[in-house]
Amino acid sequence: MKKILIVDDEEKIREVIREYAEFSGYAAEEAADGMSAIGMVKLNDYDLIIMDIMMPKLDGFSAVKEIQKIKNIPVIMLSARGEEYDKLFGFELGIDDYVVKPFSPKELMARVNAVLNRRDASERNVSTIQKFEGLEINMAARTISVDGKRVELTPKEYDLLFYMIQHKNIALSREKLLEDIWGYDFFGDDRTIDTHVKNLRNCLGPYRKFIVTLRGVGYKFEYEEQ
Repeated sequence: MKKILIVDDEEKIREVIREYAEFSGYAAEEAADGMSAIGMVKLNDYDLIIMDIMMPKLDGFSAVKEIQKIKNIPVIMLSARGEEYDKLFGFELGIDDYVVKPFSPKELMARVNAVLNRRDASERNVSTIQKFEGLEINMAARTISVDGKRVELTPKEYDLLFYMIQHKNIALSREKLLEDIWGYDFFGDDRTIDTHVKNLRNCLGPYRKFIVTLRGVGYKFEYEEQ
């Protein structure tokens, strides 16, 4: 059974989300603030985190940054603010979805299902370990090493790299990447893809060469077997 961590300073919201999550077949735990969430992530494994932004002690964005240093867990952000800046900042941080309050619990669970299904499908459709010269990707463990040194990526950077490897040597438009990795309901534009690709290249060091820019189209993971 997949486990979800619900992080919100409003108890009633946590209770409603937990009720719907458990009805949908998930195990659920709660945290009332960002600091508590970080502590729980250190002690437990979660398949997905639903994280509010405006909370005491530590806001959701800051909590996500700290959690990413510990574990690779997909995140859906909740916020009463629907400004474009907040959404873009969240997606560039590496979150998987952004839901504005007030929201439908049924829609939230649909988004949870979509995020987890995309993650599962991505990992099923590729071999466990992929090697490209000194770049090694363990799909099952979701780990990356460059010349033997472990490299940390955000969840969305992992998803982007895995997807491009899965579609190796195929031209991928920005629209296709947004649709298949972020989902149909993603709020954003081409800048989100470009930002993630830039960050991903920086992490890959000399093997950034495998991610080729296709002017006017998008990107391609280009590698020819020796």
